[in-house]
Amino acid sequence: MRYLTAGESHGPQLTTILEGIPAHLELEQKDINEELARRQKGYGRGRRMQIEKDQVQILSGVRHGKTTGAPIALVVENNDWKNWQKIMGADPIPEEEKDEVKRQVTRPRPGHADLNGAIKYDHRDMRNILERSSARETTVRVAAGAVAKKLLKAFGIKVAGQVLEIGGVQAKNTKYSTIEELQERAEASPVRCLDEQAGEEMMRAIDKAKEDGDSIGGVVEVVVEGVPIGLGSHVHYDRKLDGKLAAAVMSINAFKGVEIGIGFEAARRPGSQVHDEILWDKEHGYTRKTNNLGGLEGGMTNGMPIVIKGVMKPIPTLYKPLQSVDIETKEPFAASIERSDSCAVPAACVVAEAVVAWEIANAILEKFGHDQITEIAENIQKHNERARQF
Repeated sequence: MRYLTAGESHGPQLTTILEGIPAHLELEQKDINEELARRQKGYGRGRRMQIEKDQVQILSGVRHGKTTGAPIALVVENNDWKNWQKIMGADPIPEEEKDEVKRQVTRPRPGHADLNGAIKYDHRDMRNILERSSARETTVRVAAGAVAKKLLKAFGIKVAGQVLEIGGVQAKNTKYSTIEELQERAEASPVRCLDEQAGEEMMRAIDKAKEDGDSIGGVVEVVVEGVPIGLGSHVHYDRKLDGKLAAAVMSINAFKGVEIGIGFEAARRPGSQVHDEILWDKEHGYTRKTNNLGGLEGGMTNGMPIVIKGVMKPIPTLYKPLQSVDIETKEPFAASIERSDSCAVPAACVVAEAVVAWEIANAILEKFGHDQITEIAENIQKHNERARQF
């Protein structure tokens, strides 16, 4: 599978085209809209979420509630477009109207793509960079991930996420008995945190950041259960699934670090406290005593839940902007201010679920076929039966 996205933060719409989705997958707009709504929630979100009520349109590849095997086109319109048509329109601006088109950006924001992109693509108005590099683009990545989640669900594979840390406040009570419980408790929290006390402290930290005109980041965790043994491969660097998952998480706006399983903690422990001992029984086949390696060994899944964490830095658009330089005058200035969130970690958790789901779904199709749902399900069942008795 693959997908492309197109669109700008204040353009008319965001678009994605998904290619390689199998035929006969049950898919409706509500399946995607539920995920889009989850992305827009979360304590610390800014005014943009009050303007945009993201709803998807399925424009191709689905007929009468089922995929056909053809490319799927998904569109999410930007409600705020009506206020940005002159600034962001595709048509040339008449000479007599050029003075009316304001909001040209010449003061880059530290931590953003503004200056680097402007130099790379030779843009004097950095709006040409910031509109596309905005995290608004993750709207349709979540839409693509919603389709991937639906595909995984058809094979009994479940995806969920939680927030582990915001602004230095770390959750301690993060245990759960089932992935359904994880989903339920995370959704009940305004910051998607299972630890209620930590969640309250996180919200206070977000309020303080907003009051100070600042922003804060955090850590999210995604868990995938029901994954067969043997997705990915050990034979080449670019076929290792842990590498693909890490790249997917790092591709999310403002993410600066990834851990799989216990991650960096593995550097502080002896091998006897890191590697997961192998067990076998007739009912379950091969399992592990622990899951320190997060369900991945040698670039492949080992049948245990996949556990991956991502680190999100604070959003670089601040209401007390940092020092910058105007690229026209070369004079020092405070950086430009665009409408922003004080914390988007809870929303970023949903984005992380989406990109992880896409990579796992892609790995499923790579191993078990990609034409139609029934054939893939049969292939997975046969593989799982063989793996149990191996």
